[in-house]
Amino acid sequence: MVDFAAVKMYLGTVGMGGLLYAMRSKISKSAVLFEVNRSDCRHPFLLRIRSSDVPTYGQIFVHQEYNFSATTQPEVIIDAGANIGLASIYFANKFPHAKIIAIEPEASNFALLKMNVAPYPQIIALQAALWHRNEEIDLIDPGLGKWEKWGFMTEKKGPSENLAGRTCHAVAAMTVDKIMADHNLKKVDILKIDIEGAEREVFSDTSSWIDRVNSVIIELHERMKAGCNRSFYCGSNGFDREWQQGENVFLSRANYLTQSAN
Repeated sequence: MVDFAAVKMYLGTVGMGGLLYAMRSKISKSAVLFEVNRSDCRHPFLLRIRSSDVPTYGQIFVHQEYNFSATTQPEVIIDAGANIGLASIYFANKFPHAKIIAIEPEASNFALLKMNVAPYPQIIALQAALWHRNEEIDLIDPGLGKWEKWGFMTEKKGPSENLAGRTCHAVAAMTVDKIMADHNLKKVDILKIDIEGAEREVFSDTSSWIDRVNSVIIELHERMKAGCNRSFYCGSNGFDREWQQGENVFLSRANYLTQSAN
């Protein structure tokens, strides 16, 4: 039976070539790597087909959900929840002089992240999870499906909320201020966060770093973990501008970032 919605999605994001790879993947019952070459990217990169890489690519490069204007060129960007590196690649081409710290906890995503960002010396890849403490925590697969490579959640070791799903592996967790100290960063111009509910913990105490962040781009996951919205807004006071773009909330000091007209 033909899934016309899936056919439309593949054609609209990765074209006929991507659709043919999806058919090949369905026949072989395994993910295949598809190379994307774009005129607005200095280097090609890889997507896993069939997987959630494709809709993620669509959000970032087709629907331009991270499109905005900056009054000055960003020098430091942290991409927390970097997945396979698509947002980092987008930022690296939009702001070629920015230093980008790409953080991803899940092992298979991180392996492809390293491959994708290797041609960009300004992108530093870290296999870690953003958190409110510097410790080892567990990565949980919520069971979204065989082909889904997003939605991984983190939880502390020991007594916890018992998030639904299986434990994938342990991962190092670190705070924003530790990342800044480790990489000698005085400020962060753009803090992009898509960490599947861990924003509740990250924003539970921001006193040591929030004043050194010029802007935040975040996808909130209240549907996955109750308290995310309240924690985020309580921990992000002091920003002057806010708007919604796609699934993301944008915060900016003064007019550092402005919403794109596109």
